[in-house]
Amino acid sequence: MTRYYRWMVLVTLLTAFAIWVATPLSNGFTLDTDNDGQPDLAINEQPLGLDLVGGVRVLLEAALPFGTYSRDDLQRAAENVERRVNGLGLTEATVQVVGDTRILVELPGVTDKQQAVDTIKATALLEFVDFGGLSGGEVSSLIDQRVLTTAQDQLLRAREEAGDAGARAFAPTILNPRTGQPFSTALTGADLAAAAAQFDINSGDFYIAVELTDAGAAAFSTYTGSRVGEPMAIVLDSVVLSAPYIRDRLDRRFVIEGDFTQDEANTLALQLRSGALPIPLREEAVTDVGATLGQQSVNLSIRAGIIGVIVVLTFMVLYYRVPGTAAALALLVFAVLNLAIFKLLPVTLTLPAITGFLISIGTAVDGNILIFERIKEELRAGKPLGTALDNGFSRAWGSIRDSNTSTIIICAVLFFFGQTPGASVVSGFAITLILGLVINLFTATIVTRTFLYILAQWLQKPLTERKWLLGA
Repeated sequence: MTRYYRWMVLVTLLTAFAIWVATPLSNGFTLDTDNDGQPDLAINEQPLGLDLVGGVRVLLEAALPFGTYSRDDLQRAAENVERRVNGLGLTEATVQVVGDTRILVELPGVTDKQQAVDTIKATALLEFVDFGGLSGGEVSSLIDQRVLTTAQDQLLRAREEAGDAGARAFAPTILNPRTGQPFSTALTGADLAAAAAQFDINSGDFYIAVELTDAGAAAFSTYTGSRVGEPMAIVLDSVVLSAPYIRDRLDRRFVIEGDFTQDEANTLALQLRSGALPIPLREEAVTDVGATLGQQSVNLSIRAGIIGVIVVLTFMVLYYRVPGTAAALALLVFAVLNLAIFKLLPVTLTLPAITGFLISIGTAVDGNILIFERIKEELRAGKPLGTALDNGFSRAWGSIRDSNTSTIIICAVLFFFGQTPGASVVSGFAITLILGLVINLFTATIVTRTFLYILAQWLQKPLTERKWLLGA
C-alpha cells in the first residue's frame, strides 16, 4: 500500500502544477535560453482559433497574367505563405489556393494586421553581390540604394518573355558604374539552409545568423577566397543592406548586420527561411473576421460542457459509489492535465479541438467503467476485495489499451489529412483527442487505481460487509 501513497504524492504535485498552468492563478512566464530576445518557452494565454476569437482574412492574387505560371507555382507560393504564417507564431491558420490565381489566408487572433500582410507577400530575394573594383566612396554611396543585379535581371527577362510588358516598370536602374551592366550576383538566398535573428549582448544590436547548404558553402568559399580585400554587397529585394570588405575566406556560417530592430530582424529571418515567392502576389482584399460562433455561443458551449461533465461525474458516483468517487476524482485530474498540456504546447482551441477534448473525456469514463465492471464480476465470483481490485485492473487493462490504441491510429490518419491546405481544423481535433487518449492511459491505470486503493484501505471494513458500496 505504501507505493500508492507515493503515487498519491506524485499525482498531487502534478495536479497542483497543472492547475497553476491551466488556470489564471499565474501571470505566465517566459524563458529565453539563447538570449536572442525571443522567448523559447512561454506560458501566457491559451491561443484560440478563428471561430472563437476572430482574426483577419487576406485574399492574395498573382501579380502575373494567368498562363505565365503553372498551378504548381501557385501551390508552391501557398506553401511558402503557410511557412511564413506559421513563423509568425500563428497556429490553426488556414492557407488555401482558390481557383487558378488566388490564395486565401485566414489568420486567427492577429493584432498587427499590416505586419502580417507585409510579411506574407514580401519577396525576400537575398543576394550576395560582387562590388569588386569599386572605390570606397562609390561603395558608401550605394548603401540603402536599389541596384540591379544579374539575378534580378534574369527574373525580369523571364517575366518579359512570358508576356509581362510592365515587368521593368518598378525595377531598379542603378548599374555597375565600372561596366555599365547589372552587378554580378555571387550567391542567392536559394542556397540558405537556415536563418535566425540573434541578439548581441555586447553591442545591443540584432543581426541575422545565416547558414548555407553544402553546395552554397562550397560556392561561397570559392568566391570569397578569390575576392579577399574586395567589397561584397548584401542585397535584399534589390536594396543594398551593407557592403563589408572580405577579410578572409568565408564558409558555411556568417552573419548579416544591418542596424535592425528586433521586429525587423525577426521578420527578415522569417522571410529568408521561407524563401522567395515563386509568383509575386498583390493584396486583393483584407477583411476583419469576427468570431464565427459569437461570444454568446462560446459561453453556451462552455456551460453545456461543464453541465455535461457534472452529470457524468454524478452518474459515476451514484451508480458505482466508492469506485465512482475515485473515478470522479481521477476525471478531474484528467481534465486539468489536458488543459495544462493544451497551454504548454500550445494547442490552439477551436470548436473541433474542444470537441476532441470532450470525446476524450468520454473515453476516460469508458475506461473506468470497464475496470469497475471487471471488479464487480470478481466480487460476484466470491473473490476477496484485494484480489477483486487487482484482477479488475489487470483484466481491464488489455481492453483499455487496445481501444485507445486503435483510436490513436485513426487520429494519426486524421492529423496527416489535416496537413493539407484548408484542413488544419481537422488536425486540431486529432491532436486534442490523441492527447486525451494518452493521458487517459495514465489516469485510468494509475490515478484511478491510486484513489481506489487508498479509499479501499480507509473503508476496508464497510466495503467488505456492504458490497453495494462497490456497486456490486
